[in-house]
Amino acid sequence: MSAHAKDLAETDASHLGVLLVNLGTPDAPTPQALRRYLAEFLSDPDVITLPRLLWWPILYGLVLPFRPARSAEAYQRIWTAQGSPLLHETRAIAVALEAELESQLKIPVTVTTGMRYGQPSLAHAAHELMHTLPTTVVVLPLYPQFAQATTGSTLKQLNTLESATSALAVGHAVRDYHDHPSYIAALATSVRDHWQQNGRGQKLLISFHGIPQQVAERGDPYPKHCQRTAQLLATALELKDDEWQLVFQSRFGPAPWLQPYTDITLKQLAADGKRNVDVICPGFATDCLETLEEIALRYAEVFRAAGGEALRYIPALNSRPDHIKALAQIVRARLGRPESEMPVITAS
Repeated sequence: MSAHAKDLAETDASHLGVLLVNLGTPDAPTPQALRRYLAEFLSDPDVITLPRLLWWPILYGLVLPFRPARSAEAYQRIWTAQGSPLLHETRAIAVALEAELESQLKIPVTVTTGMRYGQPSLAHAAHELMHTLPTTVVVLPLYPQFAQATTGSTLKQLNTLESATSALAVGHAVRDYHDHPSYIAALATSVRDHWQQNGRGQKLLISFHGIPQQVAERGDPYPKHCQRTAQLLATALELKDDEWQLVFQSRFGPAPWLQPYTDITLKQLAADGKRNVDVICPGFATDCLETLEEIALRYAEVFRAAGGEALRYIPALNSRPDHIKALAQIVRARLGRPESEMPVITAS
């Protein structure tokens, strides 16, 4: 029996559905759109873990009156003719992944895109997918490293979806793929491609989105997943210990987050005489505000102001063919392996 025939025999699948999930994006780079988006995002108790009675006055009295305008300016720096880079790249992945899985499995495959916050919503995407009547569904959050604030929140939200009809399919959710060999290989190839085209910097920073230190201390596996990904990537690139460093970006608020911080590290590298630094962000499957504006633009300015010359951002994997093949392998690995905590997705 061939590998794909064995997969299908285990799942009794004749039509595979994949729900591809990303974090989300505002509808437009405007203060009004950012206020709607941030209100939803920052209301999630898995994102902001403060007690609601303490957080609501801060959110509605301090954050939402002022932050949307600043965030809108940041989004305006990266907005394209196709709209939000995150949404555009996620849809490109969906199209390519659908074709790749159909080619491998020789059955109909439908891949729909949903966002945890903003549009298209998870509910809309799940219902759209279920109306195609798949016999098996795989939920693929585009978060390689598990965090309760990302994958955990996504699975929790999917479990809240209700329907007047019976469940049509069980979602086999991918909880993480932080050490999947094909994912690591795609990252390593992207770095080598960058070096071949642009030369090699004096240091490679492997930068991940941070989480509050307090959340990590409560047992969230995210820091260990980031460390594992970074070490595997450095090993694949045959880097010496002093040629790379794990760092964390995108902290929010006054409380300590995972360290070392990316921006402070860049200042120190410049002070130490490093003139050219490469940065890759393996936690982001698609380019977005945190990679295109925070790293490639804002932190590049921070590095130059501190005495550095060039911070070269290595793009996210996006719809690279090796990324698509890796995601296809990850989806296939979930076929036939349901887990009790995985959500049942229904359609009305």
